[in-house]
This record gives sequence, C-alpha cells and structure tokens, in this order.
Amino acid sequence: MKFLMGVLAMGLLTGSVQAAVLTPERVYAAPDLTGPRARGVGLSPDGTLVTYLKARSDDPRMTDLWAADVKGGAPRLLIDALALVPKDRTLSEAEKSRRERQGIQSRGVVSYDWDEEGRFILVPVEGDLWLWSRADAKIKRLTNSPDDEIDARVSPQGRFVSFVRNDNLVVMPLTGGTERALTKDGTELVSWATAEFIAQEEMDRQTGYWWSPDEAHIALTRVDQSGVDVVERLDIGASGATVVRQRYPRVGRPNARVDLFIADVKTGARVPVDLGSDADTYLARVDWSRDGKTLYVQRQSRDQRRLDLLAVSVDTGKSHILLSETSPHWVDLSDDFRALDGGRFLWSSERTGWKHLYLYDADGKLIRPVTSGEWPIDALQGLNESRGQVLFTAHRESPTEQRLYAASLDKTSPPKALTPPGGWWTAKVAGRGGVFVGTYEDPATPPRTGLYAADGHLVRWIEENRLAEGHPFAPYADRLAKPNYGTIKASDGQDLWWSMRTPPGFDPARKYPVIVKVYGGPGSALVRKVWADPADQLYLEAGFILFTLDNRGTPNRSLAFKQAIDRRMGQLDVADQIAGATYLKSLPYVDGSRLGVTGWSYGGYMTLLLLSTPETPFAAGVAGAPPTDWTLYDTHYTERYMGTPKDNPAGYAASEVTARMDWLKPGSLLLMHGMADDNVTFDNSTRLMAALQARPIAFETMIYPGLRHRAGWTQANYLHRTRTTLDYFIRKLQPEPAR
Repeated sequence: MKFLMGVLAMGLLTGSVQAAVLTPERVYAAPDLTGPRARGVGLSPDGTLVTYLKARSDDPRMTDLWAADVKGGAPRLLIDALALVPKDRTLSEAEKSRRERQGIQSRGVVSYDWDEEGRFILVPVEGDLWLWSRADAKIKRLTNSPDDEIDARVSPQGRFVSFVRNDNLVVMPLTGGTERALTKDGTELVSWATAEFIAQEEMDRQTGYWWSPDEAHIALTRVDQSGVDVVERLDIGASGATVVRQRYPRVGRPNARVDLFIADVKTGARVPVDLGSDADTYLARVDWSRDGKTLYVQRQSRDQRRLDLLAVSVDTGKSHILLSETSPHWVDLSDDFRALDGGRFLWSSERTGWKHLYLYDADGKLIRPVTSGEWPIDALQGLNESRGQVLFTAHRESPTEQRLYAASLDKTSPPKALTPPGGWWTAKVAGRGGVFVGTYEDPATPPRTGLYAADGHLVRWIEENRLAEGHPFAPYADRLAKPNYGTIKASDGQDLWWSMRTPPGFDPARKYPVIVKVYGGPGSALVRKVWADPADQLYLEAGFILFTLDNRGTPNRSLAFKQAIDRRMGQLDVADQIAGATYLKSLPYVDGSRLGVTGWSYGGYMTLLLLSTPETPFAAGVAGAPPTDWTLYDTHYTERYMGTPKDNPAGYAASEVTARMDWLKPGSLLLMHGMADDNVTFDNSTRLMAALQARPIAFETMIYPGLRHRAGWTQANYLHRTRTTLDYFIRKLQPEPAR
C-alpha cells in the first residue's frame, strides 16, 4: 500500500498540474465526479413535465425526485427523500432481493410511477407508499405498516393504487377508502402477483401483475416454488452469519411453476389463463390490447428455442398462438411488443440475422417490416402516432454508438436519425405527442439530459452537466485521455471492436504495462463511446494503459456474432480475448510481459479462464464474484447458452474453471467475492479456493462480509475494492506513475 499511496499522492509534491491527479478517495467522495445526472427519467403522460431521480450533492447514494417544466424555468425538487426516509426501518429480505435483482444501489426515492392521466406520482420509500398530487403539489402518506409494500403502481385511469404485501395483491382507492386484498392465501412458497427469481434476475420481468386499460381486470401470476431446490448458503456479515435457505433453480433442475389468472377487480373472481399443456415453460411478457378485451402473453419454451405470442380471451382465459419465433440456438426476449389501435401490433425479430421491427395485423399476419438492413435496432422506445412514427434506438453506424431514430409506421422507408452521431443516446418518449427526453454521453462529455421535440431539436436542458469550470471533474479534465477505437479479426473473420486509453503524458517511445478490463459475457458490451467510470482514470494515473475488447457473444451485433458461443461459453470468447492480448503485444509501446486482466461476474469468470490458459499472456489478474462451475448457476441464463449438463456434457466440462487450475501461475490471482452473494453464490469461490489450496497454488483473496453481487455496496466498500485492486496490480506489474 505504501507504494500506491506514493503514486497517488505525488501530485501534492510536484506542482500545480500534478495537484489535479485523481485519487481513489476523491473518486468515491461527494459530489459525484460525473456531475449531476438525471436518472430514472419519466415524462408526464401529456408530455409537459419531466421527472427524474437525482443524487444529493452531499450523498451520491441518496436520491430525490426532481421535475422540470417543458416550457422552461429551473428544475425543482419535487420530493425530498430525507423528509420521508424512516430512521430505523430495515428492509425485508424480499425487498433486499428485489433491489439486488434490479441493480438498485441507492436509497431514498429509488423509483416512482405516474398514473396514465398525469395527475399523480406514486413513490415507494423504504417499504411504505407516498402519493404526490399534481393539483396541489403536496405529498401524503398512503401506507404505514411494518410490512413492505412492493411493486406499487397507480392504475391506468388513476382510481386505484395497487401493491404486493406479504405475497398477496392489494388494491386501494386512490381518493381514500379501505384497501382490499384481491388474494389472501399467498405465502412465501406460493405467492400471488410476484415475479419469481428467474424472471427478475434473467428475464428482465420485474412484476407479476398487469392492469387492463379500463381498470376492470388485472392479470396476475401465481408462483409455486415448492418444487424448486433449496440451496442453503451462509449470509456472512461483520458480526455473524445466518443460514439462508434460498429457493434457487440451478441449471437442469426444476423451476418455479408460474400460472396466470385474470381477476375481476370489482368481484375478485379469477379466470385461469390457458398457457398450454407443458407447465415447464417461461411466462416471459404480458400486455393488454388497447381496448382491454385481449390479453397478450409471451410464452418461452424451457430450452428457449421457441417464443410464442398468445392472444387470450379475457372472459374465458382460452388462448391461441398469433405468431412464433424459433431458433436452433436461442430466441432473446425484448420489450418491443406494442399493441396498437384496431388490434395491430409491433414486434421485433432477428429472423434475418439482425434485430428489426415488424408490423402485424390483429390475426398475427405480417403487414410489413418497419426497419431492415445489416444493422440491429436496440429497442423500441415509443410511438408518435399523430405523425405515424415509430421511435427506436439502434446501432446503425457502429456497435460503439447508439442513436435515436424514427421510422414510418405506415410505409416502408429509410429511418430518420433524430439525434446526432458521435456517442451514446438513450431516450424516454412521451406517451403523447412524440416529444422525448434524451440523454447523450461520449468519452469527453458526461451524461447530459435534455427535452427534445418530435423532430429532434432541443427544447430545453434538464441537466446540461457541462464539463466546465465548477464541474466536479473539471480539475481533472486536462488529464482525461481520449480513447482510441479499432478492430481486429476473430478466427471466423468477424470484427472485434476494442478501445484503448493511455496514461497522462503518454510517450510512445516507452514500454507500458496494460490492464485489460473484461466482461465478455452475453448481454453487456464495454466498447462504447460513453463517459467512462472516473475510477478507470486511476489505472491511467498509476501508469497503466487500459484496454477493452468485446468478444463474440456480446450484444449490439449480428445474430451470428452473438450466437457464436452457443453451447461453448469459455471457448470462443476466451480465444477472442487472447487475440486481443496478442494484438497488444505487437504494439511497440506495450510491455508484453506485463499484461493484467480484471472483471466482475462474467468478467471474473473470463479473468480466471484467461489466467489459466496454457502459455497465458497475462501475468496477473483480479477476478470478482466469478462463476466457476455453471452447474451452480441458474436455469434461464445458463441453459440459454449452454443447454443442460445432460445434453451438453462436453461444453460444461470445457467451461469449468477448477479443472484448469494446474495452468494457473502461482501468485497471479487476486480473488474477490461478497459473502452474502445470492446470485453468483459464494460457493463458486470457495470451490476454487479449495482447488487451489489442494494443488497447492498461491493466490490472494479479498472477501466482503454482508455484501451481495451488486446491491448494498457502499462508497467505502468500493473505495476498498479499488485500492486493493490497484495495489495488487502495482505490486505485480510495476508501472511507472503517469507524468
């Protein structure tokens, strides 16, 4: 640690320029170095008010609700979280798990829900519910119970508030009156209106109930976990340990049984939905028609090679298939379905090898493609039906950039870009009128959020977040390195995109060590033209080059690129990263004997595989929360890419980490893991520890009491993890501090 302290404090001794050297302490202190950001952006249904979550300047982990009028004026604080957060409230285990699944790492106002008429905002705060009224700008408390109210929302027409409490669905009149439980026999084992573990963790379905537009019905799940294996794990904290009996559906084992019902809100009577004769399927998505007379259900087969769109009669629960997507590999889920007037609907598909949008009639007959070409859309963002437009984000120019586009709903024509190129755009489109809130970022521009008209011109800033004097990052901006981007070829000829950042004062005549930051797994790409995590600058200040490559299997690419890893995770993805290391070693300013690699979760898995590759080019690695044996992981994720161990024994054997440990160089690994991880459970790391000790191969370890995979990490935890990682790489790879 003494060497690290010297490296990061040297600026205090060598003049004013060096005084702006970034330190780990400053990275994790307030205010946030990235500046004021608008998170969780929402638009009132009439498009006249923008709402968003904003971290407090004195506490980056506490978020308030802010609002900005479309017509102008300074943004204003709408709901002060500190005024509502109870001092001694402890979240239930269910709510902790729910936040872990959603990746929520803040406190205070962490979510909110507009009613569809734009009159109210419902805000859950630490287990209780509050309602803000637009008419008088006042907030009132709706619930005050010792039990958590979760998954709360305002009904479409604003007459009710609904939520799940103690595994039952409850409805409360918004204007006052007695709450009413639509279900009463729910338990932790057999629950109503909830999203099971797999739906939350892997399917991006965070709810188990859906209001009809006319508020007459609610579709709701019944989740029976009695057949799911109990995995006992220790939740080890600073002052002791608790045995948690977690229902965890591991690969090849039973899932929860999920049934769907349609409940009459007035009477509570329920009609079962016909989901087919095979109960071992996934309830993927549920939507209502515009008139509330048809329920649409997406049903995915257990092997995920088939996705059916069902149309369900509200009166009888009977269903029929409108269309099906099939693949010899897998069919990805999305949120691109949209019901239109007259029964037409929008749907996305990768049937051409690229993800695109399609328009269908009420009978499931294809009318026309809405988008086409050798580039993928990212997601459907909204509709501007008055203009006949479909708005979507896409990677049309490059997988490193994302823009918002508009395409015609009524005719086939090239899409029109609504946002300029050069970086990464995300958008929230108003329910009416086509206006949108867009957030833009690039490597030199922190995320900035504005309100835009339907044609894409800026109406007003919500959070301009300009990197100028007074911005938290301004003192360090002169040392911010602009990334270089490029490609190398994979073994099958496909382009692999990479990015590289060099230390301040970079001298191409010198030899530098390199840290490869890796994820590598399906669902996440790192090579994007976005504002970098300020913590990445610490590697550069310490004298490292920072390199990232997106291997085959990562998103924003063609179907062939993503599905190349089918049934062989840990093979082609590793080969691509080795190709990246070979490229690095060919560069005259890289010291090929001093390559390091680090990643978390799948990135931790990749780190272990790269360190244990025969004749590995990597001298050191830091692996965080790594899956080490895919038989320990869950069904939906693992079986999508690997099948089951019974069907794919060779693939599972090749992907298993501990069998490769004879190739691990002693002293080349630092292993990290949270001791309460309920996603990549801690036994993934304890098995690896035991395998290394049995050989015996020296390694280093840092474990974190009480911490899960994502949620619950504090600024202090992140500071410690960052310092520990930097210290390890500095000791192992001996960089010269940046100048």
